[in-house]
Amino acid sequence: MSTGSTVLDTSLSNVSLGSSFPEERDTEIENEVKCLSIIVLGASGDLAKKKTFPALFHLFQQGFLQETDVHIFGYARTKLSDDNLRERIHGYLSNKSSSRQTEVLSRFLQLIKYVSGSYDSEDGFQLLNKEISEHEISKNSQPGTSRRLFYLALPPSVYPSVCRMIRRYCMNQSDLGGWTRIVVEKPFGKDLKSAEDLSAQLGELFDEQQLYRIDHYLGKELVQNLLVVRFANRFFLPLWNRDNIDNIQIVFREDFGTEGRGGYFDEYGIIRDIIQNHLLQVLCLVAMEKPVSLKPEHIRDEKVKVLQSVLPIKLEEVVLGQYEGYKDDPTVSDSSNTPTFATVVLRIDNERWEGVPFILKAGKALNSRKAEIRVQFKDVPGDIFKCKKQGRNEFVIRLQPSEAMYMKLTVKKPGLEMSTIQSELDLSYGLRYQDVKIPEAYERLILDTIRGDQQHFVRRDELRVAWEIFTPLLHRIDAGQLKPISYKPGSRGPAEADELLAKAGYVQTHGYIWIPPTLD
Repeated sequence: MSTGSTVLDTSLSNVSLGSSFPEERDTEIENEVKCLSIIVLGASGDLAKKKTFPALFHLFQQGFLQETDVHIFGYARTKLSDDNLRERIHGYLSNKSSSRQTEVLSRFLQLIKYVSGSYDSEDGFQLLNKEISEHEISKNSQPGTSRRLFYLALPPSVYPSVCRMIRRYCMNQSDLGGWTRIVVEKPFGKDLKSAEDLSAQLGELFDEQQLYRIDHYLGKELVQNLLVVRFANRFFLPLWNRDNIDNIQIVFREDFGTEGRGGYFDEYGIIRDIIQNHLLQVLCLVAMEKPVSLKPEHIRDEKVKVLQSVLPIKLEEVVLGQYEGYKDDPTVSDSSNTPTFATVVLRIDNERWEGVPFILKAGKALNSRKAEIRVQFKDVPGDIFKCKKQGRNEFVIRLQPSEAMYMKLTVKKPGLEMSTIQSELDLSYGLRYQDVKIPEAYERLILDTIRGDQQHFVRRDELRVAWEIFTPLLHRIDAGQLKPISYKPGSRGPAEADELLAKAGYVQTHGYIWIPPTLD
């Protein structure tokens, strides 16, 4: 295990046991407080199999979950035995066949127990609570000291009924060092009203400190690095404003279509699925002011201030697209108006960012797969080298794949002539940190939930303001007042999107391609 992992492991242990002074803990208190139950609701579904259980296994594998402390419960409507669930998830947890890996995997699977029941069933949740309580008693956990983490890997439509059942039958009964926390997955509603209705229903059942609205983009390594890069490096501080930055792009591109998710996707579209949550979260971290401290609430306060400063979206600064063949999916309506591509320009009305367009772009079935932040600086005044046509300085943060940060610079081209060329200063994580395992976003966020750190989770007021920005546009699309432009799969998307970028001030660099460094 790396040094960083060891430090984090120690931190988790302190949180888990309720004291920073191990020598002062007696055996009775330790036994009372250590018990942790993780309950995955929707355990038989794709999200649980592909993301939740693998994240839990990796935390167990690295020592962040101890088999003496934790037990994992799966709950779903499907009739399964414990072994049936273990068999279902086995193939998603590890692709290694070493004896050591097999032994660790076997130990992890034995921590999993399955309970079957419906999502509005008193009997089902009473049985679930009985199983959890029996586990807690077996660990000598006293009432009020247990920790219960409920992960809702479920459609939002069942959140209210599930949360009512949890509140009624499955809560930690008192606060003697224990807690009950609820992790809810996006989408958090479809517009402002539905999001507020959902928030109100959950808010009647749980305090805001108990709710963890998970957006896995906030767990990505390079997203987490944004605050460090911005506020721990002196040379960025004077540059990060409208005087030096011309425009900022936040881009999400996939080189495949809906692939079997057509029915789900058609209900939401690319703006709800990607832009209103993932890309807007990234925008907050790029644009926010320095928080008073690193306390979660101070950071989330600054994110809300950014969103409150966003001006209403202008329709002329929106381009929608739908790839050819999208409606061939039998689960998609022949008259679907759902965009699979969107470019939206947001403008922040404050002293730092007035006049700087923030271009959010996302699409499916495009010519490449990547997610990145691209900060484009203004032209150098008095260009004595006549190199403007080669492109501007850019600071690029590649979120996926091939995590990297690089600065595009103009440099002298090697040789006897005084000519210039674009190159880069490059920090590629795969090359620089060869011996470090970059954790998956879900691993980090589940660990944050156990530790009670809400920094990387969406607060209710932040969610409301985010929906206020996009709801008018979404209602126009839903009403058919804005039509997506058809584009070919494998293209850059509609040509009109590139035209909008040019109008917003983005200058494309021609002839330059960033190539991830390799060890060869």
